[in-house]
Amino acid sequence: MDIDAELRRQIVVSLAAVLVFVVGLVAVGSRYGTGTGSSGEISLAPAGGIALVGLLGGFVLLMALVGVYLMRANDTDGSI
Repeated sequence: MDIDAELRRQIVVSLAAVLVFVVGLVAVGSRYGTGTGSSGEISLAPAGGIALVGLLGGFVLLMALVGVYLMRANDTDGSI
């Protein structure tokens, strides 16, 4: 299977978007994590839950924008 430039671009852009999401997860966890509880579980402050929901919504929007970008980048005649 030969990977052409278009497929390579799709892979790189999608992986970059996922990497941004993972970095966001780590940032939310480190900023709003409250440490371990009595039974060893890691808990998240209530504001962290809101930040996590915002991060998930932002990721959905980011992936939609990535899809639109890739669709338009593949369009050669200028139409949608």
